[in-house]
Amino acid sequence: MAKIKGKVVVDVEHCKGCGVCVASCPVNVLGLSTEVNGKGYPFAMMVEPENCIGCASCAIICPDSCLTVYRQKFE
Repeated sequence: MAKIKGKVVVDVEHCKGCGVCVASCPVNVLGLSTEVNGKGYPFAMMVEPENCIGCASCAIICPDSCLTVYRQKFE
């Protein structure tokens, strides 16, 4: 059976650091950065990228559509 790995790409400048995506991740891949974007907000980032399953829960729940999820299938 093929395994699927995911990758989350964050639009850093539009992220307002609300943390909704962090709370919605079932495998705790996301976290908020200690750095801030141009508007002064901490932004979402992948803190455990190897655990991402590509479910896209974070992208679906993001109120500002700042996240894009890519999936790759491995045999």
